[in-house]
Amino acid sequence: MTGANPREPGLGATYQDAGVSIEAGDRAVALMRDAVARTAGPEVIGGIGGFAGLYDASRLTGYRRPLLATATDGVGTKVVIAQRLGRYGTIGLDLVAMVVDDLVTCGAEPLFMTDYVVFGRLSADRAAEVVGGVARGCELAGCALLGGETAEHPGHLGPDDFDLAGAATGVVEADALLGPDRVRPGDAVLALASSGLHANGYSLVRRIIAEAGLALDAEPSGLGRTLGEELLTPTTIYARDCLALAAGCEMHAFAHVTGGGLAGNLARVLPPGTGATVDRGTWRPPAIFGLLAGHGGVGQDEMERVFNMGVGMVAVVAANDADRALDQVNSRGVRAWPAGKVTSGGEGVRLVGAYQA
Repeated sequence: MTGANPREPGLGATYQDAGVSIEAGDRAVALMRDAVARTAGPEVIGGIGGFAGLYDASRLTGYRRPLLATATDGVGTKVVIAQRLGRYGTIGLDLVAMVVDDLVTCGAEPLFMTDYVVFGRLSADRAAEVVGGVARGCELAGCALLGGETAEHPGHLGPDDFDLAGAATGVVEADALLGPDRVRPGDAVLALASSGLHANGYSLVRRIIAEAGLALDAEPSGLGRTLGEELLTPTTIYARDCLALAAGCEMHAFAHVTGGGLAGNLARVLPPGTGATVDRGTWRPPAIFGLLAGHGGVGQDEMERVFNMGVGMVAVVAANDADRALDQVNSRGVRAWPAGKVTSGGEGVRLVGAYQA
């Protein structure tokens, strides 16, 4: 070719020269193999390393009319906090929670999940730590980690940068489908406590702590731990608790409280012509929310629009079954309380009263 300047034989460009290590990828797969295998039930065919994950769907023949449900999500810029602290073992739990807790809102049992993890520079140990967290989350959710991809993108991401996303598939019997069609005026609104920020609003969180000069290794008053530990607290995985409620009570809907806050997400499961009232006075938001609002000068409306304010999942249940539902979920170790009710007329969700001090 005219103008070409080929390398001498034996000195050709390699993938390693471009920043991608196939050997590191192979070692990462070997390190994560056992963690992934622990999520596999008898329905999983084969193991890690194939081109596609296989799941025996013959169990669906036991359903009268099985509906498949799917959800996908990531963990946003919470990954930046993990990167800064060099702690990668819990971020995979966040990923599973963000996906399966969306999936379960319609009453679907999560069957399997796949993940995608990408690094600027692949460290086998770091990759195995991230995926190990995903596997642990799948165990807690009761689903298989069926497959995934670990990638290396030098030049696209910085050497220490990474990101992850995932998708899950579940199944629900058609006549057990939860959602707006079941919700009625008078239904009780139950709040299930969050573990903290979960995995939403971290772009605002990072801006506040940067502008306030807050150190991740500092221990602000009221937190009882370092700021970094608080920010990396894993998102609660409610999947099995929600499924138990759906099986044991007259449950009508669940709302996963993520971006948009409690009001925005609860509104998604209300049928036309109804609203809901939620009393702030029924709970006290964890200290991290007050800390962020104070240091960032963030108003209450914005705090409630961005963050969960201490409520990670909302259950809408028939009023006459609310006490039983509360007893059941609290017995499973999830703190829950009556927070409001569905109303006739009006649209949307009203938050009333003041939070407990």
